[in-house]
Amino acid sequence: MAEIVRMPKLSDTMTEGVVAKWHKKVGDAVSEGDLLADIETDKATMEFESFVDGVLLHIGVPEGGTSPVDTILAIFGEKGEDFSDLLKEEPKAEVVEEKKAAPKQEVNIPIAQPTSKKVEAVKLTPVVITNSNGRIMVSPLAKKLAADKNINLSMVNGSGDGGRIIKRDIENYNGSGTVANFVGVEKYTEVEVSQMRKVIARRLGESKFSAPHFYLTMDIDMDNAIAARKSINEVAPVKISFNDIIIKAVAAGLKDNPTVNSSWLEDRIRYNEHVNIGVAVAVEDGLLVPVVRFADGKSLSQISAEVKDYAVRARDKKLQPEDWEGSTFTISNLGMFGIEEFTAIINPPDACILAVGGTKQVPVVKNGVVVPGNVMKVTLSCDHRVVDGVAGSKFLNSFKKYMENPVVLLGAQNI
Repeated sequence: MAEIVRMPKLSDTMTEGVVAKWHKKVGDAVSEGDLLADIETDKATMEFESFVDGVLLHIGVPEGGTSPVDTILAIFGEKGEDFSDLLKEEPKAEVVEEKKAAPKQEVNIPIAQPTSKKVEAVKLTPVVITNSNGRIMVSPLAKKLAADKNINLSMVNGSGDGGRIIKRDIENYNGSGTVANFVGVEKYTEVEVSQMRKVIARRLGESKFSAPHFYLTMDIDMDNAIAARKSINEVAPVKISFNDIIIKAVAAGLKDNPTVNSSWLEDRIRYNEHVNIGVAVAVEDGLLVPVVRFADGKSLSQISAEVKDYAVRARDKKLQPEDWEGSTFTISNLGMFGIEEFTAIINPPDACILAVGGTKQVPVVKNGVVVPGNVMKVTLSCDHRVVDGVAGSKFLNSFKKYMENPVVLLGAQNI
């Protein structure tokens, strides 16, 4: 008897999925456990295995198509079996096939010049080779080489299969490509919004406009933290970053101030006794927030190893839903990108997020004398429905105490 397999809900926030690739075609015999398709959710591209045996009779969502959760993904049964009744019984769901990237328009717009010289329009030859997702087709090695050499991939002709950019194309690139002159030409490229970016836009928009944000900024003297990190890394089993120390200090500060470790749940407020720290990680399509669970009870080495593993798996799109669910507080650190100070949007349902800037050497006053010092600025974004100014300030003062006195924060068991 024919059986329907539906678009699965692969994350807590997933409302629709994109079939990035089918690994089976109509007429193929499929066994339970066979890889059926790659499905792009709002947070990752995940492999979807068949949980039925049979012949693939019907594909409900074409490769590159988008469909809501629980609509027909595929129908299985016996070879030649009539499944038309199943389709009639099913409510008609709109399946959006991903638009193929439109051919680039050659636009010739002369720009007025202050002299009488003739302005010649420049004809451009499109060189960007994209797949059905609108992304440049490039091998991972070529992509890394291009980044190392600061080469714009859109200017490189690919010599691999189907125009794919490969290693030798980057090595042989002479800086000219096929586009010799951009003077007098307006040009742009449009790409479809990814599932991840859609959900980021929706959730952060809801957070910003529904949660009344307010912000508290504080300077942190980093001299002792710098010295402590240097000493710790001489004995620690793994190298410790400043971000690892920040996570540990935040966890300790939350235990001191449980009001900040909370969530707004519309008709009630949840005060969490456990401390799960979400750590914002930038990926190609947006931002993921994997969670360091029970961070207050973990050593710096454990935190460091866990965050490094999350960062690698996030960029490889191998994180699972359990990796990014359940945070009670979030940290967003842009210090390594040269940002001195910024404000972050709260990651719901958390009540607060800490924005961490870079450490800068500035003149400071110590014991009445101006001396060189290292200062890091942090800004706490608070949901005023849950956390008031005094509670947020007390948390920041606890965090400051631990960062400026690492001996208070760290015992031997925490390294």
